[in-house]
Amino acid sequence: MNISALDFGIQKALTQLGIKDINNGTSTGSNNFGSGELIKSYSPVDGSLIGKVKTTSKKDYEKTMEVATEAFKQWRTKPAPQRGEVVRQFGEKLREHKDALGKLVSYEMGKSYQEGLGEVQEMIDICDFAVGLSRQLHGLTMHSERPGHRMYEQYHSLGVVGIISAFNFPVAVWAWNTALAWICGDVCIWKPSEKTPLCGIACQNIIAEVLKENNLPEGISCLINGDYQVGEYMTQDTRIPLISATGSIRMGKIVAQAVAARLGKSLLELGGNNAIIVTPDADIKMTIIGAVFGAVGTAGQRCTSTRRLIIHESLYDKVKETLVNAYKQLSIGNPLDEKNHMGPLIDVQAVKMYENALKKLVDEGGKLIVEGGTLKGEGYESGCYVKPAIAEAKNEYAIVQEETFAPILYLLKYSGDVENAIAIQNNVVQGLSSAIMTNNLREAERFLSVSGSDCGIANVNIGTSGAEIGGAFGGEKETGGGRESGSDAWKIYMRRQTNTINYTTELPLAQGIKFNL
Repeated sequence: MNISALDFGIQKALTQLGIKDINNGTSTGSNNFGSGELIKSYSPVDGSLIGKVKTTSKKDYEKTMEVATEAFKQWRTKPAPQRGEVVRQFGEKLREHKDALGKLVSYEMGKSYQEGLGEVQEMIDICDFAVGLSRQLHGLTMHSERPGHRMYEQYHSLGVVGIISAFNFPVAVWAWNTALAWICGDVCIWKPSEKTPLCGIACQNIIAEVLKENNLPEGISCLINGDYQVGEYMTQDTRIPLISATGSIRMGKIVAQAVAARLGKSLLELGGNNAIIVTPDADIKMTIIGAVFGAVGTAGQRCTSTRRLIIHESLYDKVKETLVNAYKQLSIGNPLDEKNHMGPLIDVQAVKMYENALKKLVDEGGKLIVEGGTLKGEGYESGCYVKPAIAEAKNEYAIVQEETFAPILYLLKYSGDVENAIAIQNNVVQGLSSAIMTNNLREAERFLSVSGSDCGIANVNIGTSGAEIGGAFGGEKETGGGRESGSDAWKIYMRRQTNTINYTTELPLAQGIKFNL
């Protein structure tokens, strides 16, 4: 294995996470390996080869399913609070490995070290949430229309849950799903992005240790590696009742069709084209902070990244000037160096997408006011570093209607009242995150009303990027409609059952029907 020459403790972190010499991919637990083709994990930070991971073959997959299915029979019978105790222990292990896992996330994915630590903290937070939830998997009691009868609803474990995650949050999104699925009595099979396979192996090593310490079957948490073809094993498998998939809209439509064809359930977290509305009553300082972090954080590779800034004409020039000045202060470089605000894109293919988007923008008539471009030279040898760009554009431009996973911010001007801004914001196919900057109560409430933002997330005086695990996370329209994390998102991981108990010696029929024998 080649480790970066940069001394940021990467070797020590990998060793702590049980990654010493990766030549095979974990299939189930930490000791069973794949037998398929090799995939190589290169760091976008410096271009170094971190490790080689073998992908999961069809034979490996079948073995994994056997192990998971068998584990489910045992796991579902454990009382939910006992399952919660296992999740609590997993959260404690994450606390112990937070620094190491945060560094691996930063090095393999390219986000800043602080964001890597934040992602691991999200894993810890969802574990804490799930532990409490394990004592609150409530049903509902209702009155029967028949005397001497009782009716209630309850929730049962669903089975094997398939999780397909994206590179931009290589560990947190898995934890959002699996922590809830586990306390619901499900077992999980996870296919991480082929661009960040070592993050998946690190997480699997951590949970495998917890399962072993509790004398529980390793099939409760399974890992498979590979590209979309490996993902198809899950989406087409009738033994997996729920597929949770995070990624592009294109990918989500393929997954949804495959799962629907077998009448399975999908939880989809797909693309975003998120906007911040800036009204005449906005606090400019707060607006700039929210917009810059939203557009530049994770190098614009969050599904909640700010893509569009919809600014009232009365403060358009002031906001534009302040933004341009703020961008001049950004430092771009190795994300493990905390002096830098922005790291690289995930790979050179992402850089090409970024470059193509800027070209399309200019071709459609847009104007670059912060030109962007690729960075070369010392410190940028991986070829994955770009400069964040700001452009004046129109919402109807084809490129503005798309989600470009890169730090490109489009400035859009509106006139009149806030209804005009809301109409611009909603006029895209995506519906994930949205925000309004205003100190006007009426504008804020209008934005949050039934005829306001059509997104799954709508914020006032904070940006579009970032979400607390206590609230359900997800979006509408072509974002997929799924909900993960907090609130009552746990219900998707369980099957619902209505029960009626007759405690009399008679058998009255519903709706007063008579059927005498």
